[in-house]
Amino acid sequence: MGAQVQDLTPQQVSAGIAEGRYLLVDVREPNEVAAEAYPDAVVVPLSSFDPKSIPDPHGKEVVFACRSGKRSVTASLAAQAAGLAYDKHLAGGILGWKASGLPTKPGR
Repeated sequence: MGAQVQDLTPQQVSAGIAEGRYLLVDVREPNEVAAEAYPDAVVVPLSSFDPKSIPDPHGKEVVFACRSGKRSVTASLAAQAAGLAYDKHLAGGILGWKASGLPTKPGR
C-alpha cells in the first residue's frame, strides 16, 4: 500500500484552520514567504525539509502548502515516509488560495 496524498481545496483548508482542525505547514522557501505568506502557517522549507522540524500539531491535522501544489505533495510523502500520518495538502497552493479570494499577508 503506497503513500497517498489527499487534495484539499482552499475553502476546505481555510475552514479547517478557522475551526482549529488544521495546522498549515508552508514548505516554500524563505524568499517566497518573504514576498507573500499564508496568514496562519508555520514555515518548514522543502529545501532543508526535516519532518521532525514540523511543530507538534497538538491534535490538529497537518496540511502542507506551497506555491502551486507540487512541493506540498513531496513534503507529505516525505513526512509519511518518516512515519508521520500527514497525508493532506492544499491543492493549487498559494496560487489557488488567492484565486479563491482568500487572503494572504505581506511577508516579514
